[in-house]
Amino acid sequence: MVRRDIHAARQILARNLRRLRLAQGLTQEELANAAGLRQALISELEAGKLDVRLDTLSRLAIALDASMSDLFAEAKRG
Repeated sequence: MVRRDIHAARQILARNLRRLRLAQGLTQEELANAAGLRQALISELEAGKLDVRLDTLSRLAIALDASMSDLFAEAKRG
């Protein structure tokens, strides 16, 4: 159960990270530079391949002008 929850959280983060980045009109490289991270890390996060540290989430949220909770918001069903 926990393993499935972690996988689901990674997938939610991946979708939201990409959605928020594109909404800001940023490339992965531009987001990485704004957050002080490597582009490869952004790519792996958007693919749902990595666990992420809280300080990295904070840097991404700041660079995207979003909250950390925005990074994990589930899509609204309608």
